[in-house]
Amino acid sequence: MHQIAYPIGNRLYLNITDRCTLVCRFCPKNTEQGPRVHQYDLTLDHRPEVEEITAAIGDPTRWEEIVFCGFGEPTLRLKVLKAVAAWIKERGGRVRLNTDGLGNLVNKRNILPELRGLVDSLSVSLNAQDPKVYDRHCQPQLKGSWQAVVDFLRQAPHYIPRVTATAIDGLEGVDIEACEQLARELGVAFRRRELDKVG
Repeated sequence: MHQIAYPIGNRLYLNITDRCTLVCRFCPKNTEQGPRVHQYDLTLDHRPEVEEITAAIGDPTRWEEIVFCGFGEPTLRLKVLKAVAAWIKERGGRVRLNTDGLGNLVNKRNILPELRGLVDSLSVSLNAQDPKVYDRHCQPQLKGSWQAVVDFLRQAPHYIPRVTATAIDGLEGVDIEACEQLARELGVAFRRRELDKVG
């Protein structure tokens, strides 16, 4: 059974793809834990379409917010992401996008204007204070990924009301204070995440 939507607390998370632009060493799907969050197995037997996702959501106003997350990068399915987000917003729901911040690099254009009005808050995995540490832990598939994340964070507040950069405390070489300082310089909020704590 593939889990498209899974609740944690008063939020509903959407698992719309298993593809990703990174192969993070710390991601549960790349460790012994496997693709699980809490009791949910996030293995997908196919990539769900808009109608399947909206059916899995039901009434969006039941939740504090609906979060595009899962074990893949939601912006790799930008068309589906935008359609579902528009559907949620039309019905009075709130939308958060958890992303690796590589949407502009992958789509070869600035996608942020397309998310304006569809996404209420953005959580971006900065993950490291410099390219060397980032490359070691995140193993990006595209050159210039760390700088692309930084550029995405710099531009995001012009389009999205709430933007937060995150980094995981406990990864070797990651300087949380430096990450927080960088976030501040980019004009966004910062949240420290804990290693091995997902969802």
